[in-house]
Amino acid sequence: MKKIALIGNYPPRKCGIATFTHDLNEGLKAAGVLMVVIAINDGIARYDYPDDVGLQIEQNEIASYINAAYYLNTNEFDAIILQHEFGIFGGPDGQHVIQLLRRLRIPVITTFHTILDDPSDSTAKKFF
Repeated sequence: MKKIALIGNYPPRKCGIATFTHDLNEGLKAAGVLMVVIAINDGIARYDYPDDVGLQIEQNEIASYINAAYYLNTNEFDAIILQHEFGIFGGPDGQHVIQLLRRLRIPVITTFHTILDDPSDSTAKKFF
């Protein structure tokens, strides 16, 4: 059995990424995959997450991303599935997520839900 971490917004947070992440989590669990969700908090509300959420990342706290990398690297995950949407990660142009990705020693699969038509110079250098 594989153990996969799923990073993204998650219900009860209300947004399309949360719904997508939930549905993906449920589908993979139904296929027999051991799943753990890493939920992104928006810094606005506190969410009462279900037990599927094993860790929370505070959107605007870079240390939270670094701590998540440590958690992921030390808990025997086979892969990570990251839901990417501009605006859900903290830092200029959402760059805090780079601090997480740079530290991971696990394969990462990324779903880009949007692609910027005209990225800032900072975004283009960091992401592309």
